[in-house]
Amino acid sequence: MKEIALKYTEKYAELIIPWLMTSGLKIVFLIIGALILNKVITTFIEKAVRIAVRPDGISSKEAEEKRENTLIQIFTTTANISLLTITGLMVLQEFGVEIAPILAAAGIVGLAFGFGGQYLIRDIISGLFIILENQYRIGDVVSFDNASGTVQEISLRKTMLRDLDGTVHHIPHGEIKKVSNFSKDFSRINLDVGVGYSSNLEHVIAVINRTGTELAHDPIWKDSIILVPQFLRVNDFADSAIMLKILGETLPSKQWEITGELRKRLKVAFDKEGIEIPFPQMVVHQTKEPEKETDKKEDVELD
Repeated sequence: MKEIALKYTEKYAELIIPWLMTSGLKIVFLIIGALILNKVITTFIEKAVRIAVRPDGISSKEAEEKRENTLIQIFTTTANISLLTITGLMVLQEFGVEIAPILAAAGIVGLAFGFGGQYLIRDIISGLFIILENQYRIGDVVSFDNASGTVQEISLRKTMLRDLDGTVHHIPHGEIKKVSNFSKDFSRINLDVGVGYSSNLEHVIAVINRTGTELAHDPIWKDSIILVPQFLRVNDFADSAIMLKILGETLPSKQWEITGELRKRLKVAFDKEGIEIPFPQMVVHQTKEPEKETDKKEDVELD
């Protein structure tokens, strides 16, 4: 029994050792070469994109960096998938698998998808235009027709958003009809504040402008504010208040936290200065009911 086992071991060793010395070494070299080539391609793509994308003189440095990172991610992902596919086919060939039928089958499958994959083609073409037109980048806060959030990832086929609740939305590019970018180049403070009709408007305007200036000079917030939030105009005569418009400009995506801080400071300042922030009120007029005839008759009888 031992002789038979030894015989089979020697037989398999005679087959495996030559394969390891030829095809096995090729597979190792293929994998190592693929890893090195992947590193070279990734470095080349990053440097090429950094050189090719030139500042337009309008976008900030941070915005340009977002655009570069988005392009680098897309090109790197595409290159990695292509390299992985080619390396996988070459490894299969070393294992004795004929790749010609696989390529032929892939061509047939590709042809079938060509007839039924209009949506996939539409997504890819739309994705190319989104990238080339620089509509949004990774890190931007955007709103589509059916979802809003921060752009987490962009591929040729889809965009991944994460909303304030932490929910991740995967939106194919072909389904995006309208893009609203809340953080491109700069963002704006757009705040409406209501004050009572009895308020002294000149006093209110002075308090608003002073509060906005103090906020813009605060060490915590000054680096995020581009244009000091100030009074713009009387926006409306509402039912219960005079509506005042306040505008300012901030760095991209900073408008919400700065507007919240401005609201807080305005409330504190208004309370200190005795400025009323009214709320809807209803005035009820009560009419006196007419005397009934029976009551009148009783009064006559008593007389």
